[in-house]
Parts: sequence; structure tokens; C-alpha cells
Amino acid sequence: MTDFSLLGEAAYVVFYILYFSLIFSIALVIILDNRNPVKTMAWILVLFFLPVVGLVFYFFFGRSTRKERLISRKGYSRLRKRPMAEFQAQLSLPVSKDQHILMGFFRRTCNALTFEGNALAIHTDGASMLLDLIREVSKARHHIHLEFYIFENDATGRLLRDILIDKAREGVKIRVLYDDVGCWKVDRAFYEQMLFEGIDAQSFLKVRFPQFTSKVNYRNHRKIVVIDGKVGFIGGMNIADRYIKGTSWGPWRDTHVKLSGKAVYGLQTAFLTDWYVVDRTLLTGEVFYPKMREKGTVVAQIVTSDPVGEWREMMQGIMMAISSARKYFYVQTPYLLPTEQILTALQTAALAGIDVRIMIPKKADTWLTHKGSFSYLDMLMKAGVRIYLYRKGFLHSKLMVSDDRWSTVGSTNMDFRSFEHNFEANAFFYDKETALALKNIFLEDQKKCMFLVPKMWAARSWSNRFTESVVRLLAPLL
Repeated sequence: MTDFSLLGEAAYVVFYILYFSLIFSIALVIILDNRNPVKTMAWILVLFFLPVVGLVFYFFFGRSTRKERLISRKGYSRLRKRPMAEFQAQLSLPVSKDQHILMGFFRRTCNALTFEGNALAIHTDGASMLLDLIREVSKARHHIHLEFYIFENDATGRLLRDILIDKAREGVKIRVLYDDVGCWKVDRAFYEQMLFEGIDAQSFLKVRFPQFTSKVNYRNHRKIVVIDGKVGFIGGMNIADRYIKGTSWGPWRDTHVKLSGKAVYGLQTAFLTDWYVVDRTLLTGEVFYPKMREKGTVVAQIVTSDPVGEWREMMQGIMMAISSARKYFYVQTPYLLPTEQILTALQTAALAGIDVRIMIPKKADTWLTHKGSFSYLDMLMKAGVRIYLYRKGFLHSKLMVSDDRWSTVGSTNMDFRSFEHNFEANAFFYDKETALALKNIFLEDQKKCMFLVPKMWAARSWSNRFTESVVRLLAPLL
């Protein structure tokens, strides 16, 4: 019995030596990877204070695959340029020094062309967006391209699927791209029925063992629709019942836009580039970029960001936009977990006397990220940022507007995941009319908010403060 006891103790000691050797080795790899110091410290804390669980989390979500070239930088950059080469004859708006600094920045970092003469329709609820989408889909004659993070097998998803099947039977070519992780809970038979009916439906970066750990952290969060290359949709809404019916605590408030005009070329390029990633078929040609007359007066630029390239385009662009604000900067976001650069830019703008307002939901769909969001409010309010908590349901809108000069709507949240890990897409608008329209939407939503008074916020319980602070340590990983 004594021999077995000694053997058990020896095995116990060997296990801990091996385990902590592995932990130290991984910590060394993280340090040598020269990541953001905040993220580095967060992972080291997770590894040391959450034994085994921390190790599993690291292998699933922590490993940097950029150097492994999940999608090669040069290849992805080349992909974004090649479809554009097919329609260079369609003149984009030349970028001059007199125009907004963001135009030139996005043109140089992610090849985003700016187009004038667009028409815009703004949707602030899922029902109106879905009806408009169905209306435009029913008019399709050549192709329909849909890309969503979530495409659920529920009443809303089945309704759109059945309409797409009808169009496929009419001879319209339909391509559907959905995120593999975002649609984990969706029965594969739902998409197989589309395939059976001639719809080409594919998932983005399939997550399967043993490749699971290298792909699960990099998700396609974009929401893009292109119909016949002439009409497009972009924003924060997915295809699911909750975007129409809302949550148990109220309506689902979101923002989505329909674009008509040459800016749709940017949406088409984003879709076709992502399509190549999954299908290895590069679709180019005039049929995807038809010549169009001016539809309106809106100047628009479709901006995409990804975890593949050298720059964090969306984060850097937003940081520049905050720094360029002269009168006001308004933000709606469901998740507020800003990087250090964005946090500093918001504080600096407020300290300079800029009217900085941030609107987040009072109650959110994810407890962990919501607690993390609350941990940033003290620092922001001390600098003079005005915080509004949306009370009438769940605010999922990703909207920014500044100085009556520019505005943006898209899929990008103001958090680490959107800025560093996700494939995102936003439409940026450089005209007063659109800025005023989105500003008015923000101000109308503000009436449904609770304005957060610093003294009131400081009076919250110690347990809430402690929970928020602990979750904040994990903010770079959420």
C-alpha cells in the first residue's frame, strides 16, 4: 500500500511539473509574440489563475494565427484589388486634401474607393429592413449575394430561404455566405435544402477538429447583401426572429441601410473577396459591376477590416475620426470594450471640450461583455464623456456620427473582438444630409435612455464594482 501511495504522490508531482512547465512555455511564447501588452498580461493571468481551463481557453482563442497565415496577407490584399481592377473605368471620387481625412486613410490602408451619387434608406428596426430586403430580392434578375454572421433556421430565416429558393427556380444565381461559429446551432439540413435547390450556400472558415483551435477566434461578422450589383444592404442586423420580435425585455433596436448607386461596388468587392476565401473561385466581370447613373447625392465608402492585414483599419480610422472631431462625436454600440487607443482618444476629445456621447444598452444579451462594458464608464465620465443607457429593449445598433460631416453604419462594435479578430464591414458617409439623419436617430433614441450621472454611478454596490473590475481583466480576450 505504501508503494502505491508513493507512486501516486510521484505521479502527482510529475503532473504539476509538466503542467507548469507547459504554462511557463506558453507564457514565454505569448511574450515573444510582441502583442498588445494589455492582452499579453490578460492571457498570462488567465493561464496562471485558471488552471487547465485557462490552458484550454488559450488553445481555442488565444493563439495568434497571423504568422501562420490563415489567409495570407499578400493574397488577401491582392484579392481585394483584383475585383476592383475590373471596374476602374467606373470613376470613383478623387480624394483631395479638402475632403475628410478618413477618405484618404481608408483608400490607402484597405483599398476602399469613395463613390458619389448614391441613394440611402435607413432602417432602425428588423421588420422594415426584412420587408425592404424581400422587396429587392424579388426584383433580382441575375444574381443575389448574401453574407450574414447569423442566418437562423427560424420563421424569419425560413421565410427568406423560401423566397431565395423561388428566385433560384427562376434562374437567378444565389450565393449565401454564413459564419460557421455564428451558425453553430443551426441544423445543417437548413443549408442543405438551399444547396438542393441550386443555391450555393457556404460557411466561412469552417471550424472542425483538428483545425478547430486555429480558426474559432477569427469570425466573419459582416452583414452584406448585393442584388444584381446595383442595390446593397449593410449594417448590424442578422437574419433571425429576435431581430424582428425583440427580446424578453423589449424590442430589438438596430441600424441597417440600403444603398443604391456605385457604392454597391464596394459591397460587391467585399463579398466576392470573402467568397474566394471559402470557394477558391474569384468572380470578376462587368456583370457584377454594372454601369449606373447617379441615384442620389450621398458620398459613400465601403470599408472592410480583418485580422489578416498589417493594419487595424477600422480601429485606426475610428481613432482618427475621434481625434478629428471639432464639435461632437456620438456613438451607439451594444458592447463597449475599447482598446487603449480608442479609450484615450475618447477621453482626450471630451477633455478638449468636444461633446462626446456614448449610448449602450442598459440590459444586454451577454452578461460577461456587459459587465466588462460597465467597467469603462467611470474613466469615460471623469473625462467628460456623456453616457446614456438605452432602456427600451436591447440596443444592437453600431452607429457613429460627428460634426454633421460624416457618419458610419455597419457591423463593427466598439470592442477588442471587432477591432482585432473579426472580419467587419462598415459604410462611411461623407455628407451633411446623412449625418443629420443619423444624428436625429441618435437623439430620438436618447429620449429612451437613462442619462448616467457620475454620482449615481459611484453609488453602485461594491460587489458590482468588483465583478466589473475582474471581467475587465479579460476584456482583451472577449
